[in-house]
Amino acid sequence: MNQTQTPTLEIPPSHSENKQGDRLRAILNVCKRMTSVGDVISLLELITIETKELLKADRVSIFLLDREKCELWSVISQEKRIIRLDARLGIAGSVAMTGQTINVADAYDHPLFYKEVDLQTGYRTRTLLAVPLRNLKGEIIGVGEAINKSDGQFTDDDAELLQTLAAHVSDTIETTQLERQLQEYPSQKETDRRADIGAGFSTQNIIGMSYRIQSIIRLIDQIRDCSVDVLIEGESGTGKELVAKALHHSSPRAKHSFVAVNCAALPDNLVEAELFGIEKGVATGVDRRIGKFEEASGGTLFLDEIGDLSRSAQAKILRVLQERSVDRVGGRVSIPIDIRVIAATNKGLEGAIKERTFREDLYYRLKVIHIHTPSLREVPEDIPGLANHFLNKYCKMMNTELKQLTIGALEELSGFSWPGNARQLENEIKRLVASVRGKSITEEHLDGSIRGASVQNFQPKEEPAPESPMSRSLPNAIEQLERRLIEEALRNSGGNKQKAAQVLGLSRQGLIKKLKRLGMW
Repeated sequence: MNQTQTPTLEIPPSHSENKQGDRLRAILNVCKRMTSVGDVISLLELITIETKELLKADRVSIFLLDREKCELWSVISQEKRIIRLDARLGIAGSVAMTGQTINVADAYDHPLFYKEVDLQTGYRTRTLLAVPLRNLKGEIIGVGEAINKSDGQFTDDDAELLQTLAAHVSDTIETTQLERQLQEYPSQKETDRRADIGAGFSTQNIIGMSYRIQSIIRLIDQIRDCSVDVLIEGESGTGKELVAKALHHSSPRAKHSFVAVNCAALPDNLVEAELFGIEKGVATGVDRRIGKFEEASGGTLFLDEIGDLSRSAQAKILRVLQERSVDRVGGRVSIPIDIRVIAATNKGLEGAIKERTFREDLYYRLKVIHIHTPSLREVPEDIPGLANHFLNKYCKMMNTELKQLTIGALEELSGFSWPGNARQLENEIKRLVASVRGKSITEEHLDGSIRGASVQNFQPKEEPAPESPMSRSLPNAIEQLERRLIEEALRNSGGNKQKAAQVLGLSRQGLIKKLKRLGMW
């Protein structure tokens, strides 16, 4: 009896499998071509051109993150110019800050979309895909972005493809390696104002990548199209005037004057003349002079330290804000003004209202938008970036070689409380640039009050009386044990956190976090 052999049935690959295979082969082909490219700029151009074809996108960009300058930048190969963006704004900025992929079906309906780019370039963004780029350490070093897919919305496969291609070049596109190659585009960077997207790149002087600073930057962007009054509160040296200038330069009033007045320096008997102006002949030898309110008409008036004004001066300013007109000293006609008022103070105005030193009606007149600028001890993660920013600034200003802060120096700076905030930090860096002769600035070069911060900031608390085992929980027992071990390590190291951390098997920052959590800092 003959046995019939069952034929083998071969199933042809599906259309989706063929498509996936084609994509993989295309990615491998691009990766092979990458190895033959000699410089980073050309490599970025290759990636954007090839990825554009694979994703069927109208445009593809690779934005590189410069943490020190808080910027994302990209070379636009077709136009041979650089676009620079605030790294804390827009969809690309959100991806850079969070590390999360964002896929948008309608860009103009997305709350994070930064329309200013389209306004400046005349381009219309519809669909958008943005993915984070990471180096071998897992740190975010940039963003890959694709715009306007030809057939619908970008897919998860598109996001994976974009990330795969970017990963092959991420170790070569660290921002710190690109300064030399930017010289290829000097005229565009210096003279093409369109390359600095966003009303003169108004937030570029506000340094910091912490959540608190990101929130301020995003708020400035959210209210950029209006001219409402703003109240800024924060300690001295926290950058209140920088925020005020950013608000002005990102608003429709940017083409007009920004006039700053230090209210603390105004004698009460001169407030009216300085702010509202004076007519000729009011007193012997007095000439006609316009006041700060008139000078700022069309633009922004910044009233710094408004909490230092007397109540009578506050009443006069309140009237001007209500009427939007001023009466010069000795004048008979009210003069209409068109201004935006941004006020700032280092005092808690709500407390001043309770003490009856500040008018409640003026407070609410000014506080249409409220911004609190954080102290450095509230955002210690921003201290290294600020320190390096000031270091570069004063090395250039003093025409000296670029110096470098060692890891130890940065840790000491980050652990200090900075009662004078950024202004105090800036002065310390300025002193270091002027006094340190070598290239490296170590912790030994720092001012003694900063080096001794470990001893000064650590004040061991009295140990509570021991509780019975039945009366305390396991978390409480662990917390008490942590306290004792940390106190002992700090005592034995003379208050030096670095040495104490090594004994405890922690990083210095890990020890500082524990000290703060336990209320020992």
